[in-house]
Amino acid sequence: MITLITGSLVLSVLHALIPNHWLPVLAIAKKEGWSLNRTTSITVIAGLSHALSTVLVGIVVGLIGLTLSDRINYFTHFVAPSVLIALGLFYIYQHHKHKHFHLHKHDEIVSDKKIIASLALAMFFSPCLEIEAYFFLAGSQGWWMVAMLATLYTVVTVGGMVVWVRFTYTGLLKLNWHSLEHNAGIITGITLVLTGIASFFIH
Repeated sequence: MITLITGSLVLSVLHALIPNHWLPVLAIAKKEGWSLNRTTSITVIAGLSHALSTVLVGIVVGLIGLTLSDRINYFTHFVAPSVLIALGLFYIYQHHKHKHFHLHKHDEIVSDKKIIASLALAMFFSPCLEIEAYFFLAGSQGWWMVAMLATLYTVVTVGGMVVWVRFTYTGLLKLNWHSLEHNAGIITGITLVLTGIASFFIH
């Protein structure tokens, strides 16, 4: 349980930090001249849309994990950790192809409501599939763990997006976002692999 929570927390923090989660909001805010408070509110809307779709997929994946756990004795000890490791290796191999949605600037005038709706819709249809491996493992431990993971992911993701947007909006935080985004896949993969390995020994 501790391994699952720790791994999912690390991955949630990582994805809250990835620029593709919040940089589009910031770019649009600067272009449209939104205030810091308005930008923060819209970031919350976008973050909740993103978290909602991820959690909905996670619940389905968790149900699969719960079903397999009930039917297969060794699921928790062998199958679920193996899935984490396999998925982690996949992300390490594919890290240079890691993509989320991208919003492109347009010159035409569009109302704020349409911009916000488009942003929320784009975030909703780009769930973080990496975290779903943790929902799969959480399902083997029951719905309470799935609910805990969903809450943890939502709070950390939305909270992290708000923090980074506010910090970068005011110029308080300057990092090499391109380098972070480029290496996000391999960091994700390593996190999944380490969690999977630890799950073989810690239950």
